[in-house]
Amino acid sequence: MAVPTSTAPERTQDDTYERLAAVVAGPRAWIREQVRDVLADEAFAPVTGWPIPEHRARILEQVRAIAGTKPVTIGFPRSVGGEADPAAFVTAFEELAYGDVSLQVKVGVQFGLFGGAVQQLGTERHHEAFLPGVMDASLLGCFAMTETGHGSDVQSIRTTATYDPATEEFVLHTPDSSAWKDYIGNAAAHGRWAVVFAQLETLDESHGVHAVLCRLREDDGTVVGGVTIEDDGHKNGLNGVDNGRIAFDHVRVPRTQLLDRFASVDADGAYHSPIENPNRRFFTMLGTLVQGRVAVSGAAVSAAKLASTIAVRHGLARTQFVAGEDGLEVPLMDYLSHQRRLLPRVARTYALHFAQQRLVTLLDEVLDDADTPEDEQRRLEGLAAGTKALTTWHALDTIQEAREACGGFGYLSENRLGQLRADFDVYATFEGDNTVLLQLVAKQLLTQFRDEFGELDPLGMVRFVAEQAIDVVLERFSARQFIQSLVDSVPGRDDEVSVLDRGWHLKLFQEREEHTLSSVAQRLRTLSAERSDFEAFNHVQDHVLLAARAHIERTVLEAFVAAVEACPDEGVCEVLSSLCDLYALSVLEDERAWFMEHGFMNAARAKAVVGTVNQLCRDLRPHADGLVDAFGIPDALVRAPVALRQPGETYLDARARLRESGVLPS
Repeated sequence: MAVPTSTAPERTQDDTYERLAAVVAGPRAWIREQVRDVLADEAFAPVTGWPIPEHRARILEQVRAIAGTKPVTIGFPRSVGGEADPAAFVTAFEELAYGDVSLQVKVGVQFGLFGGAVQQLGTERHHEAFLPGVMDASLLGCFAMTETGHGSDVQSIRTTATYDPATEEFVLHTPDSSAWKDYIGNAAAHGRWAVVFAQLETLDESHGVHAVLCRLREDDGTVVGGVTIEDDGHKNGLNGVDNGRIAFDHVRVPRTQLLDRFASVDADGAYHSPIENPNRRFFTMLGTLVQGRVAVSGAAVSAAKLASTIAVRHGLARTQFVAGEDGLEVPLMDYLSHQRRLLPRVARTYALHFAQQRLVTLLDEVLDDADTPEDEQRRLEGLAAGTKALTTWHALDTIQEAREACGGFGYLSENRLGQLRADFDVYATFEGDNTVLLQLVAKQLLTQFRDEFGELDPLGMVRFVAEQAIDVVLERFSARQFIQSLVDSVPGRDDEVSVLDRGWHLKLFQEREEHTLSSVAQRLRTLSAERSDFEAFNHVQDHVLLAARAHIERTVLEAFVAAVEACPDEGVCEVLSSLCDLYALSVLEDERAWFMEHGFMNAARAKAVVGTVNQLCRDLRPHADGLVDAFGIPDALVRAPVALRQPGETYLDARARLRESGVLPS
């Protein structure tokens, strides 16, 4: 069948891309600008190849320089001088990806993880005693959850906190080397306190994982008695962060240092909790820490923006091979192969950006409303888990492709891509291993369905997915009826609808999710009759991961479609619409084997998808510079000479100019 012609707009000569940048910056543009202004200072320039002690000292200085400022304090309670605006804190954290990523991680540890745990798991007395010091960085802390032997399986950590009624103290203890707290940021050198997650035991009864505050070092840096700290040493990246491992040898902690928002222990050892079910209590505690996962997701989107900006700008400036009679070399971005490498990734970055914006809005609403129903909180946690998996994988893929697209220039440290790849590598496994997070997403959907309908009936699952797709995810964004109307308008036969029809895109994404989830449900229903629950679930894990990914990719597309529909600027809307088409069709292209295998797409349609992706890349080629400019990253933060060449300027001349102007260190 014929490949349709894209209606992508011509490259405008007006301020369309400045207006697009305003849409991308979103409602919290002011906090983005504050962070960018800070990072533009030479004192915050990223460094590579520094000795570990010097790099750690530099990052500590940077943390202290921004401590007490609005970007890092805005999320804390008003009672201690904050503004109770977690969405603004997450937005500020996203922007820190444009500086030294070690700074971003150390800020996340100090103000997000350590401070966030005190805020979310503690009560007013903990807030008053600890949060002012957290906010001005006079009290540096750690988030001690992961152990050498347990990472994703937090419920099975083996550190114990045993209550002693005689002294009204908890006794923290590490039973063996597999129970050391490991990979803990701030532990190796700078941390004075830690929020320690441990199995709480009182009156010979275990109550599961709880968090207690424990001093690690005295004010002069001396490690306190009973605490042993080791340095994790050199890492593949993030060597400005002092990761370490911690062991406790019967360390005594006052009873009042139990973070007791969800459970308390009386002086006599009696245990109390408003949540009777231990599993529900555990997941409620962890659920309050969802902000960290949302922040990591946003940081990954920023990394993809930076890598795309560097690679696209290089592709516009770099020429290769003579074509035609004029004897001129051709810019790399004029080659379809180069467009194919970069522009679909730019489109996916936009899609994930709008999905992240929606996620931050949901986070803000849930944390702001103490009466948010538990099922809504679980949905936020699932959406955060799945989005974090997709954004971090996308960031790593985009950085690597950008490095290759820049050739040898991309391998030079001064062009940032190698260090960015090394620093972001761990984002795929911290705040949750991505593969485990996708399993969590699928389990949550299956469990929720079973709770509502009693059994894993495949036909019921299809209806359930449709309700999830329309009613739950989009109801707060005034797009529910619009999305459904697009899907409902799609004719039954593929040859009756354009490949660029947005309703067709939405319908295929929904059908893939419905089919994968309902078939997982059917397989589990059959296997559960003859195997244990573990054996049944383990047997279908490949299918489970596909179902979870299909679910999250559908939510990402719907977030992008909703953003296009909500955009009041016609010129900006046209640009976003073309990017949305490219995102949807590039996913369909990647997954066309599945769609053909399951009868949702025939061979002619699959070929048309490939051809249309090619056409969209060609149509968007004149807009490539505007699309990355709209990410809004100032040259002072790009800091890569390969991306900052002026017309007719050689790479070496550009580097010399940037050094002279102070954008690059001399």
